[in-house]
Amino acid sequence: MVKKIYELPALPYGYEDLAPYISKEQLQIHHDKHHQAYVDGANAILQKFDSRPGLEFDVKAVAKELSFHVGGFLLHKLFWENMAPAPKGGGEPTGTLAQYINKDFGSFERFKQEFSQAANSTEGSGWAALTLCPVTDRLFIMQVEKHNINVIPNFKVLMVLDVWEHAYYLDYKNVRPSYVEAFWNIVNWEEVNRRIEIEILANSVNLVDNRRVLDMKLEEFKVNFDAWLESMK
Repeated sequence: MVKKIYELPALPYGYEDLAPYISKEQLQIHHDKHHQAYVDGANAILQKFDSRPGLEFDVKAVAKELSFHVGGFLLHKLFWENMAPAPKGGGEPTGTLAQYINKDFGSFERFKQEFSQAANSTEGSGWAALTLCPVTDRLFIMQVEKHNINVIPNFKVLMVLDVWEHAYYLDYKNVRPSYVEAFWNIVNWEEVNRRIEIEILANSVNLVDNRRVLDMKLEEFKVNFDAWLESMK
């Protein structure tokens, strides 16, 4: 069985496409240097694992390091994908996401206020995250410290904002609130809505604890649908 490793994902847009809210230089350094560092850090730990049983290591230290680097890898991947250049980015959410925001926050403006406050008040380095609780079917805002602290297990992360200083220092210096305000102009609401709809589907068919089953069912449907299309020719 082939062992996989982490790979730096390509951005879904060009380095210059999020300007003026995030500059080409800022985005390129963030993606190519910082995100790559978490990929490299995670893969270095995988190399230790692959050296078993010959290599001895401190399990506690390695587990903590793995959580940090893999958390950084995954959160950055979500971050790139929940942004988009104009006119696709920005505006307000629609569809299922808008309904949930109105249900749980009362209005989009209240949600925006609370999410911005979470981002601006994150101590040191971290993230603001919009999540969905599978038990109560409610939206929650999480403040994630670093990449791996204050994370609630099994909550689906729908949208994130990186508030590590490396995410904005070239464009906004140390003025984090200006960066947070600019973020709302490039939110990819279509992608965030897609994430919540997938999670709701998983919950509705009782597949929250086994997402691979859902993937198999979707693949099975695709094969059957393709076969049906072929038979109609």
